[in-house]
Amino acid sequence: MGDGTVTLFLCGDVMLGRGVDQILASPGDPALREDYGGDARSYVRLAESAGGPIPAPVAPSWPWGEALRLLEETAPDARVLNLETSVTCSDAFAPGKAVHYRMHPDNLPALTVARPDVCVLANNHVLDFGRSGLAETLDSMDRAGLRTAGAGRDAAQAYAPAAVPLRDGRRLLVFALGAGSSGIPADWAAVEHRSGVAYVPELSASSAAEAVTAVRRARGAGDLVVVSVHWGSNWGYLVPRSQVRFAHALVDGGADVVHGHSCHHPRAVEVYRDRLILYGCGDFIDDYEGITGYEEYRDDLRLAHLVTLAADTGRLVGLRMVPFQVRRLRLEPAPAEDRGWLRHTLDRISHGVDITLDPDGALTLGASADSAP
Repeated sequence: MGDGTVTLFLCGDVMLGRGVDQILASPGDPALREDYGGDARSYVRLAESAGGPIPAPVAPSWPWGEALRLLEETAPDARVLNLETSVTCSDAFAPGKAVHYRMHPDNLPALTVARPDVCVLANNHVLDFGRSGLAETLDSMDRAGLRTAGAGRDAAQAYAPAAVPLRDGRRLLVFALGAGSSGIPADWAAVEHRSGVAYVPELSASSAAEAVTAVRRARGAGDLVVVSVHWGSNWGYLVPRSQVRFAHALVDGGADVVHGHSCHHPRAVEVYRDRLILYGCGDFIDDYEGITGYEEYRDDLRLAHLVTLAADTGRLVGLRMVPFQVRRLRLEPAPAEDRGWLRHTLDRISHGVDITLDPDGALTLGASADSAP
């Protein structure tokens, strides 16, 4: 910021639990209750079988790998991610769930090393260990000095935006919502006297109107607004019409960026009324390396999104997407062939925009027109 623009770093799901937690300095109890196995260390072995030995215990910076160099070089004005794990030592596994994610609170340096400005918690794993696990998560985040959005000790806290100070007295407001379509149980919703997530049962006109009302109530002169939404399925390129309508309604109501996540791989990019909509950022950090079954989607490839906005209007000025590949549970620069594959795929599934591959390996947004995916 300083040239009349603001640059944001956005990424999708950051999951530092389960297998990732096991390679860090303070691994929690590896016990799992999954059909796939009962020990989190099995995910480490899968990753090693695919990429080679992991020198555990690793430094807190290990999962981020070369992404930390990118953050240092680009110095974004704000960093926003979806933290898709509870931060707890609890053994209170939420019933009826096939997968539970937790990271030990002592491993939070693996999150703070990236210096996130906002950690979104409105997702389908933050209550994997019940409301006691959520309480410990919120307390741990508070002690680490990390801003959160999308979950809280009551509805007021869960639905409130996180406010990030910018230069010139401006703020970035980050609202976070978790949709039922992402697998969030309805009883995880925060209410007046009960903790939980900022829950949206359906991506309806009425739920969009409620979100817009909250944006307009909180927004001050000069503020920029990101609405972060956890929605939809894990796999596939189809963007449901309900997501498109919901995203458009958010932009019509004042959102400058719609930050979508939940799917394990990137989905379509859209520019609507000069505002950026990311329908799915894909996973950024997780322990899925070596798991087979969805190779066609190349979920080993990850994208860091650098979004540049006009500071005075929120209009999209530019988008750079930097590709990484996960290897040994660490982010490395994606090979040239894979960067080309990502460019072709995103260009094919995104309508009204041109995705180009720059000489430095980044994917950038070309000419655009308002056209839904």
